[in-house]
This record gives sequence, C-alpha cells and structure tokens, in this order.
Amino acid sequence: MKARTVLGAAVGTVGAAVLGNRLLKKRAGDLENPLVGIERTYRWRGIETAYTVAGDPNDPDMLLLHGIHAGASSHEFESLVERLAEEYRVFAVDLPGFGRSERPPLVYSATLYAEFVRDFAADVTDDPIVVASSLTGSFAVEAAAEGDFEQLVLICPTDQTIDERPWVRTLLRTPIVGTTLFNLLASKPSIRYFYDRDGYYESSRIDDEAVDYAWRSAHQPGARYAPASFSSGTLDPDFDLQTELTALETPTTLVWGRDAELVPLREGRELAETADLDLVVIDYATQLPHAEHPEKFLEYLTAELLHADANVGD
Repeated sequence: MKARTVLGAAVGTVGAAVLGNRLLKKRAGDLENPLVGIERTYRWRGIETAYTVAGDPNDPDMLLLHGIHAGASSHEFESLVERLAEEYRVFAVDLPGFGRSERPPLVYSATLYAEFVRDFAADVTDDPIVVASSLTGSFAVEAAAEGDFEQLVLICPTDQTIDERPWVRTLLRTPIVGTTLFNLLASKPSIRYFYDRDGYYESSRIDDEAVDYAWRSAHQPGARYAPASFSSGTLDPDFDLQTELTALETPTTLVWGRDAELVPLREGRELAETADLDLVVIDYATQLPHAEHPEKFLEYLTAELLHADANVGD
C-alpha cells in the first residue's frame, strides 16, 4: 500500500512538473523584436539567427553583442540602438541559443560563439566597431584575432565565470527535471535578483519591461540549452583574456561600472594596465553600465571613438 502511495505521489509530481512547464511556455508566448530597425536573419551552420539593423548604410558599421545569462538577448541594447543609429549602421544580434534566434540542443561552447561572431561580422558587416558585454567580450576578442574589426569596446569583459561542472549542463538538459529546474532559475524573481545583485547599482532603475522580456526569452522552445553550458562553466574560453588582449592589434577600449562586483573594477584596471588599453569607468554602475546609464555610456563611447579616429589619423 505504501509503495503504491509513493509511486502515485511520484507520478503526480512528475505530471505536475510537466503541466507547469507547458503552462509557462504557453504564458511566455512568441517573442517580439524589441528594437527599432529592420529585423533580418542570418543562417549560420544550419542555425537561423535573428538580428536587427538600423541606421544609414553609408555610416560606419557597429555590431552589438549581448552578454550571457538565462534571459539574455539583444534587448540589452534597447535604450541605445536608436541613438547609435544616428551616427552608425547598427547591427544588434541575438546569439545562437538566445532571444529570437533558433535554440537547437547543441553543446554550446566559447569556440562556437567566437566563430559565430567572426563569421557574422565578415558576412554581414564591413569592418565593424564591435561592442560586447561580459563573457561575450572574450568571444569577441577571440574573433578579432582572425577578423577585420575596426575597434573593440568591451563592457566588463571576463574569461572566467564559475568552475566547470559538466554535470550541471547534463542535468539542465534533461527533459522534465532539467526544464523544471531551469524554469525556477529563470523565474521573474530570479531574473530581478540577478539584475539587482550584479546588473544595476540602483534597483529602482530595473525596468519591469526588461525583466518581463528576459523572462519570456528564457521560456522560448530550447531556451535552457545555451544557459546550461553557461551554468556549468563550459562557456569559459580556454585562453587567458589578459594575454590575448596584450597580443591583440585591434584598438580596444574597456568600459566598467565602478561598483561592479561580479567582475570587479580592479580586474579592469589590471587588464588596462597590462595590455595598455583605455579604460572608461562609469560611476554608480555595476555590470550593465550601458543599460543603467545609456546617456553617460553614449557620451563616453563617442569620445573614445573620436579619440581612436584621431590616433589613426596621426
């Protein structure tokens, strides 16, 4: 009798989890394009990736690359695209496995993303200025070693997130348990906690619409596969970022939030000093200074790009 009760409870729990996962997916609905501009697609190794282009085709190209987390997408640059498009031909892409791009059940890796960035830049843009956030900054650095980039702007770049735990990736990729755990990790309270702890200096600046979009992005079909690799530490590159930046010939500027803790400012200062790079520090900001203070970010970005152009002219 007890065995039947336990079995019944187990079946009921699994059934509830399956039903709950389906309801969350239905509630999320389709993900609309959040950016001003024209949405296009780029097919890469069989993966249909989405990107938005805005601005005059005669202006210099700028490629925007979002960071990596459960609800990541090009929405990260929503407050910047329209204003950047006044001076640049802007390309804001959803990386494979995120946003409106396809999310096949691949084992995602740093090399895969670096090769995607390299190929996208070569096939779609023309010698772009590349703006990349957090871990994606290391993908951009690897791509720049083989690509033709006009300049790199790296926002709190890192090559280390957490120690490798491949079992986490395996667990999150399982159909029922993995989906259920991922839905808990990608709940609205969890996303808001991430933004509050590591993204924004002032919690009052966290936009409800941004949280909602990140949540809906994290509940699209296949949404858990790329974050599963991230959560297991297996998206970290195999190289040392400081060494790569020192050897890189592409002009590079670092941008940091003064109060960043996940990737603290002292690491930015060390990178800048060792690789002889310009470092821009934005006050009252942490990991997402460009999202929390878009006006200040644009002001500094414009100044740095003009400075780089002047140096080229010399």
